[in-house]
Amino acid sequence: MQEAGSVQISADPFAVAAFVAYLGVIVLIGVLSARFSSAGVSEFFVGGRKMHRFVVALSAVVSGRSAWLLLGVTGMAYAIGAGAVWAVTGYITAEVFLFLFYARRLRHFSDVHDCVTVPDFFAERFGDRDGRLRAVLVAIILIFMVGYVSSQFVGGGKAFAASFGMSPTAGVLLTALIVLAYTTLGGFLAVSLSDTLQACIMIVALVVVPVVAIADRGGLLGIVNELKAFDPTMIDPVALSAGVIIGFLGIGLGSPGNPHIIVRYMSIADPDQLRTSAIVGTVWNVVMAWGALFIGLAGRVYFPDVALLPDADTEQLYPVLAAQHLHPLAFGVVVASIFAAIISTADSQLLVAASSVVRDFYEKILHRDEEIPQRRLVLYSRIVVVLLVTAALVVGLLAEALVFWLVLFAWAGLGASFGPTSILALYWRRTTRAGVMAGLITGTAVTFIWELTPALSSIIYELIPAFAGGLLATVIVSRLTRPPENVDHMFASMRRRRTGRQPA
Repeated sequence: MQEAGSVQISADPFAVAAFVAYLGVIVLIGVLSARFSSAGVSEFFVGGRKMHRFVVALSAVVSGRSAWLLLGVTGMAYAIGAGAVWAVTGYITAEVFLFLFYARRLRHFSDVHDCVTVPDFFAERFGDRDGRLRAVLVAIILIFMVGYVSSQFVGGGKAFAASFGMSPTAGVLLTALIVLAYTTLGGFLAVSLSDTLQACIMIVALVVVPVVAIADRGGLLGIVNELKAFDPTMIDPVALSAGVIIGFLGIGLGSPGNPHIIVRYMSIADPDQLRTSAIVGTVWNVVMAWGALFIGLAGRVYFPDVALLPDADTEQLYPVLAAQHLHPLAFGVVVASIFAAIISTADSQLLVAASSVVRDFYEKILHRDEEIPQRRLVLYSRIVVVLLVTAALVVGLLAEALVFWLVLFAWAGLGASFGPTSILALYWRRTTRAGVMAGLITGTAVTFIWELTPALSSIIYELIPAFAGGLLATVIVSRLTRPPENVDHMFASMRRRRTGRQPA
């Protein structure tokens, strides 16, 4: 068995060439998309609502997975075994329903009312004339998105360290530079097209690495027998406590509340094609999830002691296992898959955060009675992306938490605030603006309180109580406040696209 340090291939020209080629392609996508994305904020932030069903399916899936899947889930499967399956089951199930039901209503409404951002949807749905609801939404997005993006940069630093022998700090800086380069150039179109490419790279790598590693160890039965001899609970998915399983399943509650996923549904050209997107997205979700799980299980056989991994860090298992089993050229593709996961999430989150600043705060709050040239708004959006990358970079360089938990906290905060409020806004006619504001604030507050209180955080994942709190607060306050006006018109617009408008 090789020591982890002996599988570093920092000087191998094949691995470096494959990775550089990947970077060249995504930057080229950004350059080619720049002209289209410069036309206006609709083009820059939702691709003019002209996205193909396959692009929407793959970009929605990979933008939600991030470094958490390739580094976090593989490390978790290494640590706890087959029980890690519950961590992926929740979000896969939730996103099937989002594609089939939630997405269609949101897409129709956003088209009729010309909503470019998620705060746009809430503001139009609840007649937010004074901008207070929009301001609360922008604040929550910025609070969690900066930390979320910084976790992706940290994941990039770890990947560079494990793959090419680069220092984690230099890796974080390089990751930020790569994300910044094509996000500022190409906007949503570049992000969605590159996400589609990155989804293909990720699924190839997540199939090839576990298949080769398992085959080299005598097949799946051999892996299972070695794990059973090492620790029988490693192959038992129900060996975990009920509380842990419920907490893992609860991860799926975050999907309807993360704006970088939701905005994908708003961008599809034809909402009638969302069923196809659901099938494609679900297949991709399942294959990627199982690939990550098998990497963790196989990795435990190859590295039975965590001390064999670089810095005794389970989140470096994936690149180390790949380096041990693949040709350097193929390994370069694996490294590209890690960055595909990181970049596909970070770029989407940056666009959501930038849109909240430029579209929702600057245009709709500060200058809501003025007509601002679209190209100026796009320029400001690019400047804001640069500022957000800088802020996330500072947080990332100072972060000491694991990528897995950084992501889960931000995922919980957004899911608990936006999740229950957006579902009720789409499906419950009695929902009021005051109720939504109460739900947003409660979901955010409970996330922080639960995570920062050891006695509570040790019981269950903070997303579950925070989501429940946000849901209850929205319902109770809505019941106690005046019923909304014009609600029949609002719900009618969730069932049809704008009159006379046909999908591109």
